[in-house]
Amino acid sequence: MSDPLRYVLVGVGGWGAHWRTEVLPRLRELGLACAVGAVDIHREALMLAKESLGLDDAQLFTDPETALAQTRPDFVIIVVPPAHHESVVDSAVRHGCHILSEKPIADTMEACARIYNKVRSAGLKMAVTMSHRFDQDKQTIERAVKSGAYGPLNYVVHRFTHNCRAFGSWGAAFRHQIPDPLLVEGAVHHFDCLRALAASNARRVYTVAWNPPWGEYAGDSTALVTIEMENGVRCFYEGAKANASTMNGWENDYIRAECRDGTLELDARALRVLRGGPWEAPASVSVPLAEQPAWKNAWLAELYVRWLGGGPAPENTLDDNIHCAALLFASIESAHTGRPVDVAEFLGRYVDTAS
Repeated sequence: MSDPLRYVLVGVGGWGAHWRTEVLPRLRELGLACAVGAVDIHREALMLAKESLGLDDAQLFTDPETALAQTRPDFVIIVVPPAHHESVVDSAVRHGCHILSEKPIADTMEACARIYNKVRSAGLKMAVTMSHRFDQDKQTIERAVKSGAYGPLNYVVHRFTHNCRAFGSWGAAFRHQIPDPLLVEGAVHHFDCLRALAASNARRVYTVAWNPPWGEYAGDSTALVTIEMENGVRCFYEGAKANASTMNGWENDYIRAECRDGTLELDARALRVLRGGPWEAPASVSVPLAEQPAWKNAWLAELYVRWLGGGPAPENTLDDNIHCAALLFASIESAHTGRPVDVAEFLGRYVDTAS
């Protein structure tokens, strides 16, 4: 068995705490990777990382550049706010480190395109942890659609609706203060699921977004999105954070995949297949959720490290995720302009001019 790969975790507080306590210990237990450094601007967070990752004081840093220069890891894990992703990627590229990053690639399409070009030019392996698509229930419906047992896919409907209208009720105040919170903080995950179900990138997107008077948001908390995929599959997305009730909140999505020979309906983590004639109520058969040792980030981290070790590329590589970023930011452009956006043209516009 080869020696464990070495990594530096950049960002150990907030969501980084989830990584150091729930995700990374599994890599150590599997003998796949071990921490050689941790980076955070907060000393208290570093002290917690020291204990949970088994580090000493010499392996604790306040800036990525110094950490990578002194520890020389195989890869870096980025769990800082998206606006800071590019600077960490720049350090990783300078030191020849592969990159595993939390979503999104960056906070703007311009930055996403720059990162994409830099990493590809450097010949490094980067993946983005879009955990939602790799949860147990979403994987089960995706595998069912792709099994072919229900015939070809026609269209998909996805609902994510929540009563988080009061300021601060959506987990953190910043979500109520930023532009386009529903799309940036919620729909980015759901668009990734839709791409996976359709097995296609998006051709065209049209978005209508707004905030009702009772939604305590600076940006748009509600959106209706129509997506045409390159393979002809259509998708409709309903997202709302200021509704009167929570019908399908976080991790409890409603996804209906209309296939030729069956309707697959995922609702609050329960999957069933529906079939019936013109007038009678459809017959319903429950579909058990798939089982495996790990899901979401724990699974993605394992797949990533095995890729670095010569295994197959995971489905969340940078080359794949740049198309998810393009769909997200094209959707935002559509919402702002009131016009449909050609997603491939939108992506090319940024990648071709990024420097």
